[in-house]
Amino acid sequence: MNALTETDPKAAGFDPAALGRIEPWMDALVADGRLAGLSVTVARRGRIAFARACGQADLARGTPFTLDTVARIYSMTKPLTSVAVMQLYEQGLFQLDDPVARVLPEFAEMRVAVGGNRAKLETEPARRPITVRDLLTHTAGLTYGFMEATLVDAQYREHKIDFLAREGTLAEMTARVARLPLLAQPGTAWNYSVATDVLGQYVAALSGRPFADYLRDHVIGPLGMVDTDFHVAPERMPRFCAAYVYDRVRRLNLFDDSVETAFAQPPSIASGGGGLVSTAADYHRFCRMILDRGSLDGTRLLGRKTVDLMLDNHLPGDLAAMGTPRFAETSYTGIGFGLGFSVMLDPARAQILGTRGEVAWGGMASTAFWIDPAEDLSVVLMTQLVPSSALPIRRELRVLTYAALEA
Repeated sequence: MNALTETDPKAAGFDPAALGRIEPWMDALVADGRLAGLSVTVARRGRIAFARACGQADLARGTPFTLDTVARIYSMTKPLTSVAVMQLYEQGLFQLDDPVARVLPEFAEMRVAVGGNRAKLETEPARRPITVRDLLTHTAGLTYGFMEATLVDAQYREHKIDFLAREGTLAEMTARVARLPLLAQPGTAWNYSVATDVLGQYVAALSGRPFADYLRDHVIGPLGMVDTDFHVAPERMPRFCAAYVYDRVRRLNLFDDSVETAFAQPPSIASGGGGLVSTAADYHRFCRMILDRGSLDGTRLLGRKTVDLMLDNHLPGDLAAMGTPRFAETSYTGIGFGLGFSVMLDPARAQILGTRGEVAWGGMASTAFWIDPAEDLSVVLMTQLVPSSALPIRRELRVLTYAALEA
């Protein structure tokens, strides 16, 4: 396992007393029963300024939550998949504006929902093909069934579009997506979606290798993310965290299978959009690679200009200008989207402390990270509470972190 060792916060440009406010905030979340356990890692200028854990990883077993607790990171899988995509881009295998159908022909004749009802959905032909950049930026017109906001979402549920399913293959699930209508014309609206899962199949088709194998060999392995995978190996199972959801009186109940069986076996579908488990120390290594513009400990995964391109906003404006806000991973005003990350455009409009150009994302179980190149800063939050909108802990942690900067 990877280790996280704190150094003097002052050497990293933090006020130690102000940064120390994070620990009682963490303790209160656990003491009040809002979280079972959590960890926070704050790194700056190549130093770990804060790395603490508190509470329990599993209430039933009494297992403490530690910095090496293995947790479901769900949509924090997406940035790693996006790195895999851009590695193939650097090899000249595609261009960002290439139609996805050149590699995945099932997306060649897409139709777009324009009305109707659940019995009969009215559609029209897509005005242009879905491109690779559309998938990377969630502007392809795809969706998630759990959104439960549109007729297309309902069709995803009806046709069992679920890349975390325990049966089937990645290719079969991707083909099932392509048979359903799009939510919007490609490139016209931002809708959080299964797009990154489709990119997993795109990687598999381009590389000629199963997506899980490619990701392990070209991203996870080179980064030294030793506890990150699509399942939990037996020797890591004692460190695996239970996931929780609130009941009607806001008590913590188990979210999914018992901790002994969830993720115990490799899945039949490797979900590039949400299938990985990881640790705070492992994800810190991913953040370091992005901060170092594609390189970590002498190993280069991406060229520095490729990373710069990924961190740019690829939308014509912010998310609010691209459609109705429908998801809780980020605010929409003042926030753009790059190739795999949200991008801070204007902290004042987003109404939160931050820096223009910082990138971030989170997972369904309330995990989160952000990377601030201007401040040479990264933060990783690990916990396991579903859904991510249950508590405003991500915003609270941002304030506590940025308020502690002094140099």
